[in-house]
Parts: sequence; C-alpha cells; structure tokens
Amino acid sequence: MAVKTTAFDPADYLTSEEDVIAYLNTWFEDGTPKEIARALGDVARSQGMSEIARKAGLGRQALYNALSENGNPTLETLTAVLKALGLELTVQKRAA
Repeated sequence: MAVKTTAFDPADYLTSEEDVIAYLNTWFEDGTPKEIARALGDVARSQGMSEIARKAGLGRQALYNALSENGNPTLETLTAVLKALGLELTVQKRAA
C-alpha cells in the first residue's frame, strides 16, 4: 500500500497573532536572511497576500517574488510588510 503525503504549508497553521509572532521570532533568532524572508511570506500568505501587498504599497507579484525562497527583499520591503501585518522590528541585547 502506497503512503499518501500532502505538501506542508506553514501558512495553513498561522491562525492567531500569537502563532504569527512565535513563528517569526523563531526565524529571526536562528534563520538566515532568506529563511526570514520566506517566513514573512508564509505569514503574508496566511493573512492574504493581496491585502498585505496593498497595505504595504507593493504589487502582489513583486511581494511574492521578494518573499519567495529565492527572493532578496530590501529592508524597506521587510519593514513595509511588517507594518502591513501590524508588527514592528525591534532590537534587544542578545543574551550572553
């Protein structure tokens, strides 16, 4: 009997503000810049990419491209997406 699998999409599980914040914090702590961008893409898709693109003042396709696995968004794009999500980027001292 063959095993059936389905593709895993994190966006399907980011259903609350707490989920989104925990997910992004995990990637911001240990992720590479590309992984962080992709995680933001997951969150944007979970909330509706078209709506996030509109709020961020970006084209939907441009946002998909910037936050894709091969994207390389600018800091301006990242901060616009965070703002559209109702989030902000902060800095704190790293634990020793």
